[in-house]
Amino acid sequence: MKPGCIWRTLRGAVCLFVALYMLVPIAIVVVISFSSGQFLSFPPPGFSLQWYRALNDPAWTSSLATSVEVMIPAALLSTCLGLGAALMLRREGLPGAPLIRGILLSPLVIPVIITGVAFYSVFRPLGLHGTVLGLIVAHTVLCIPYALTTITSSLAMVDWRIAQASASLGARPFTTFRRVTFPSISSGVISSFLFSLVVSFDEVVVSMFVSGPDARPVTVQMWSNIRGDVDPTIAALASVLFVFALLILLLEAIFGRGEATEQ
Repeated sequence: MKPGCIWRTLRGAVCLFVALYMLVPIAIVVVISFSSGQFLSFPPPGFSLQWYRALNDPAWTSSLATSVEVMIPAALLSTCLGLGAALMLRREGLPGAPLIRGILLSPLVIPVIITGVAFYSVFRPLGLHGTVLGLIVAHTVLCIPYALTTITSSLAMVDWRIAQASASLGARPFTTFRRVTFPSISSGVISSFLFSLVVSFDEVVVSMFVSGPDARPVTVQMWSNIRGDVDPTIAALASVLFVFALLILLLEAIFGRGEATEQ
C-alpha cells in the first residue's frame, strides 16, 4: 500500500473515532429519553413517551419560555452590535483597533465563572439580578464575539470596489450599506444570529449567577433538577435541545452554502 493511501486511511479512522466519541453519548441520551423506567438506565427497559409528556410541567414550560424570551433579543442585539463593530474595525488606521477587538473577543478567553461573578457584582446594585433584562444583557455580551467573528469573515470576502463605485456615483453611506454591502454579507449576518441563538440557549454558568426565581432559563432549571432528582426527564429535555441546535446548524449550513455560491 502506498504511503498516501496509508495516510488517508489513518486520517479517516481518526476522524471516524472522533465522530463516534462525540456522537455516541448523544445517541445514548436520546435513547434514554424514550425509556419506560423511572431512573436513568441504559439500555432502557422499554419504550415510552412519558418523559416528553413530563415536560408539560409548569417548571419546565416556564423555564423554556424564559430561555426563548432571552435568546431572541440577545441574538438580535449581539448581531447588530457585532455588525457595527465589524464595520468599524475594518477601517484602515482606526486608533486602538487591536485593543478594541481584544476587548470585544475577551468573553471567549475569560473563564465563564469569572464573567458570571462580574455580572453578579454589577447587576446586584443595579437591580438587574434575577431579571429577564439582566439575562438579556449578559447573554448579549457573551454572544458578541461569535457575531463579530462570523460577520468579519463575511466582510473579508466583500469586493469593496463595488462600494467605492457606489459612493463615486453619489450614493450616501447608508444607501451604499443598504444596497451594496449588506446584501453581500446577509448570509454571514444570518449565520451570526443563528449562532447567537444557540450560544444563548445553551448558556448555564453565567445564567446561574444572573438568574433568579422569577427569571430562570431552562439550562439553570436542568442543573437544579439534576442536583435534586435525576430522572429521564433530563434526557428528554437534552434531546429537545440537541434537535434545536441541530436545526440551527443545518440552517447555518444552508445560508453559508448560499453565500459561497454567490461568491
